[in-house]
Amino acid sequence: MSSDRPVYILGISAYYHDSAAALLKDGEILAAAQEERFTRRKHDAAFPRNAVAYCLKEAGISLKDVAIVAFYEKPFLKLERLLLTYLNYAPWGLVSFLKAMPVWLKEKIFLKDLILDELQGFEGELLFPEHHESHAASAFFPSPFPDAAILTMDGVGEWTTSSYGVGEGNRISLLGEIRFPHSLGLLYSAFTYYCGFRVNSGEYKLMGLAPYGEPKYADLIREKIVDIKPDGSFRLDLTYFNYCTGLTMTSGKFHHLFGRGPRRPETALSQMDMDLARSIQVVTEEIMIKTARHVRQVTGKRNLCLAGGVALNCVGNGKIAREGIFERIWIQPAAGDAGGALGAALVAWHHYLDKPRTADGVSDRQKGSYLGPGYSDEEIEAFLKAKGVPFEKCDGDRIHARVAELIASEKVIGYVQGRMEFGPRALGSRSIIGDARSIKMQEEMNVRIKFRESFRPFAPSMLEERARDFVDLPYASPYMLMVGPVQEKQIDPASRNNGLEGLSRLKVKRSTVPAITHVDYSARVQTVSPERNGFYHQTIKAFEEKTGCPVIINTSFNIRGEPIVCTLEDAYRCFMCTNMDYLVLNRFVLDKQAQPDRDRYKKDQISQILD
Repeated sequence: MSSDRPVYILGISAYYHDSAAALLKDGEILAAAQEERFTRRKHDAAFPRNAVAYCLKEAGISLKDVAIVAFYEKPFLKLERLLLTYLNYAPWGLVSFLKAMPVWLKEKIFLKDLILDELQGFEGELLFPEHHESHAASAFFPSPFPDAAILTMDGVGEWTTSSYGVGEGNRISLLGEIRFPHSLGLLYSAFTYYCGFRVNSGEYKLMGLAPYGEPKYADLIREKIVDIKPDGSFRLDLTYFNYCTGLTMTSGKFHHLFGRGPRRPETALSQMDMDLARSIQVVTEEIMIKTARHVRQVTGKRNLCLAGGVALNCVGNGKIAREGIFERIWIQPAAGDAGGALGAALVAWHHYLDKPRTADGVSDRQKGSYLGPGYSDEEIEAFLKAKGVPFEKCDGDRIHARVAELIASEKVIGYVQGRMEFGPRALGSRSIIGDARSIKMQEEMNVRIKFRESFRPFAPSMLEERARDFVDLPYASPYMLMVGPVQEKQIDPASRNNGLEGLSRLKVKRSTVPAITHVDYSARVQTVSPERNGFYHQTIKAFEEKTGCPVIINTSFNIRGEPIVCTLEDAYRCFMCTNMDYLVLNRFVLDKQAQPDRDRYKKDQISQILD
C-alpha cells in the first residue's frame, strides 16, 4: 500500500436491518449514510449500493481507489448460531427454519461473493470484523476520549447480545459478553411486539408510551421472565418467548402470564399497554445501570462509550449519566446496525492497519454526524426554478431572523440545511421545527404533520449555553441521545397532582415549554453549539433574541412510515403532502399558501405515503 496515496476504507452493514455505508480517508470520517434515505424504504436491509455510490461521490473517487472494504459482522458465525439454535430446539421451529434456510443457502452463505459482485471494480482487501467489535469501534474510536470503558447492547450479532471492554489509544479489547438467546434488546422488542408495535422500529414508541403508565408489572417481569444479577448480567426464561424457533416474539405462556394476547396494531391503546411499557422500561433501566456500575468497577475507566440498539434508549442513557457512574458518556449517534458500517471501517484502520489515533478529551470525530448529502444555494435555486415554484431568498443573517419570526408565529417549518444526519435522529439538518412554548403544538405536529400517534413526545433543540436552565443533565447532549428532567423552575405547579391518567395527561400545560415537556416532566435533549451546529445555532439564537426562549421543537423531517428526507425533491414532496406551513432550504423560504397544486399533492400522495 503506497504511503504517498490516501488510504480509503469503505465500511458496509447490510442484509439484516438498517443497511449503511461509511467511508474513511486516512482514518478521517468523510461520509456515511443509511440506504433507506435513498430507496425510501424504511430500515432497508438490502445491499447499500446507493449509500456506497454517495460515499464515493462525496470523496470524488471510484471503487478502484478503495483499499479495504470492511463488512460489519462475520456471516459464518451468524449461520452457526442459527443452525445450532434450530438443532437445540428441534423439532420445534421447523416452519421458521424452512423460511430462513433458503435465504442463507442462496445468499448469505456466499456473502463474500455477493459483496464482490456488488462492488464491481474493487480490487482491495475484504475484511469481516465481528458484529459487537464493529459496535465497540463505532463507540470508542470517534469519541473524544483517549481511553474509556465500552458497553454494547443490542438484539443479537453473531452470538453476542451485550459486551463490555476498554478502548485505549488505537485498540479496543472486549472483556466480557452475554450470548444469545439471552438478550436485553430482544426482551425489549418482545414487549414492543406484545404492545402492538413493529419490532426494530416500534421500540421508540414503547419508550415514549412508558411515562403514561405505572410499573405495575415490573416485579412480575423480574420474578417470572428475567433473572437480574447484581452485576447487570441476566438470564431469560425462554419459555415465555418464541423468537428462537417461531415467527413471533412471545409465546402462549407469555400471553397467559399477562392475561391476554398481543395488542393488534392500530387498535386503541389501553392503560395496560401503558403500564407494560413503563414496566419493561424500568426493568431495562435497572439492567443498564447495574451493568454500567459493573463495567466501571471492572475497567476502572472514568468515561464510557455506548453503542448497539439498546444505546438508543435515551431514557436509560440519561439515568446512567445522572447516576454519576462515569464522569462522561459518549454515545454513537448511529448506535444501531447502521453505525456498524462506520465501526467496521474504523476497525480496519486502527486494528488491521495499526494506524494511530488522537483524542483531545473534548471534541469527537463524528462531525456533528452531518455525514450525508448536502446541497449548495446554487443547487437549491436551480431546483426551485426548474419546478417553477415561488420562493423567497434571504441573504446573510436575515434567514435566521425570518425563521425565528415564523416559529414565534406558531408556524410549522420543514428545515433543510447542510449535510444530512447519519443515524436515526434529526439534528437540525433534516428537521421539522416549531415553537416549544405552544401548548397545542405537540398534538398539532403529531396528528396533522407527522400523521402519527398523539402520545409521541417531541424533542427540544436548545442552545448549549442555556441548556441547564431548562433540563437537568450533567453535560451536553449533542446527538439527542439522553433524556433529563425539566428544571423545576420551568414547571407549572398547577399541572402536578391533577388526577388525570393515560393519554388525558396530554391536555395539561406542564411547563414554560409544554410542547417538548413529556408527561413525566422530562425531555429528550439536543444541545446545539456554534462549533458543531453553526447555521442551526444561529437560527435558535435569533429565536432567543426575539422571544427570550432558547428552545425550539425539533422532530425528524418525515411522516409516519417514511424515512427522513434526503433530497430536495423528498423535502418538497413531504412539505406539500402535509400541513406544514413553510419549507426552508438553506436560505430559501417557501410559503405553503403560495405553492401551486396544493390540493393535488394532498389527494394523490398522502394516501400513497401512508399505504
